[in-house]
Amino acid sequence: MPDVQPLNSDLNGDLNGDLIDPTVATPARIYSYLLGGEDHFPADRAAAEKALEAMPVRDFARVNRAFLTRTVRHLAETGLDQFLDIGIGLPAPGSTAETALSVRPDARIVGVDNDPIVLAHARAHRGEPAPSGATIVAGDVRRPAEILENPEVRGRLDFDRPVAVLLVAVLHFVVDEDDPYGAVRTLMDAVAPGSALVLSQVTADLDPDGVGATAKAYARSSVRTAVRSHKEIAAFFDGLEPVAPGVVRLSQWRPDEQVLAGDDRIGMYGGVALKP
Repeated sequence: MPDVQPLNSDLNGDLNGDLIDPTVATPARIYSYLLGGEDHFPADRAAAEKALEAMPVRDFARVNRAFLTRTVRHLAETGLDQFLDIGIGLPAPGSTAETALSVRPDARIVGVDNDPIVLAHARAHRGEPAPSGATIVAGDVRRPAEILENPEVRGRLDFDRPVAVLLVAVLHFVVDEDDPYGAVRTLMDAVAPGSALVLSQVTADLDPDGVGATAKAYARSSVRTAVRSHKEIAAFFDGLEPVAPGVVRLSQWRPDEQVLAGDDRIGMYGGVALKP
C-alpha cells in the first residue's frame, strides 16, 4: 500500500483531512515542475522527465502559460472583470490572477482545482484577497454543476454579469466518456451573455508519435489523457462567437514578444469565444 501522507506543515495550513499521495504524480504538480515551481514530489519529476524524453513538454507548459496570459490580458482590457479558472493549478508567474489584476485591480478571480496540494496552498492563506489574488475552491470540471452551485463561487462572482470561463490545458485530462462537451455547455449555459470561454488542449495533429509517447508518460499520473484533433477542439466553441483569430496553434493567438521562434511547432490548439 502506498505511503499516503498529508502535506507537511511548511504551508502552515489546515488540510481538513486532505491526503496527498507523494507516490502518484498529478498534472498540477507536473506542471509546477515544468514551469520551475517548487511544489512537486519525486513521482511528479519522474513523470515529467519521462515525458521530456518524448517531447519538449517544458515548452508546451511555457507556450500554454503565455497563451493564458495573453487571453486574460485581452479580456481584461476589453472590460471583463470576473474570471472562473477551472484547473487553476499551483502559483506561477503569468497566472490568471496576476494578469487580470495588473489590468483591472478590481477583478474577481475564482480558481477551481481537485488537487489537494493546490487546495492546501489556498487554505494556508485565508486572507482576503489571498496572496495569489484568487479565491480557490475544490471542484472538478467533470462535475460542472457542483462548481456552479458552490457558495464560494456564487458569493465571489456575479453570474448576472459576464464571466470569463477558463479551461486552459484541462480538457486533455477529461476522456470522452466523462462528457467534456456537456461540461463546457453546462458552464457556458450558466453565465451571462458577453461571457467568454478560453480553452486550450493538446493535439496529435502535428506529432502523433510524440504525443502518444507523452500520454504514456502521463499515465503514471493520477488521471487519464484524451488527445483531440483541431475539429474536435473547435467543437467545444459551438454556439459561441469566436474572437479572432479563432482556434489556432497557441503561438498564433495574438502573439507578442514572448512568442519565440519555433513555438508554432507546439502541438496545442486554443482560442477564445464570446457568448452571444
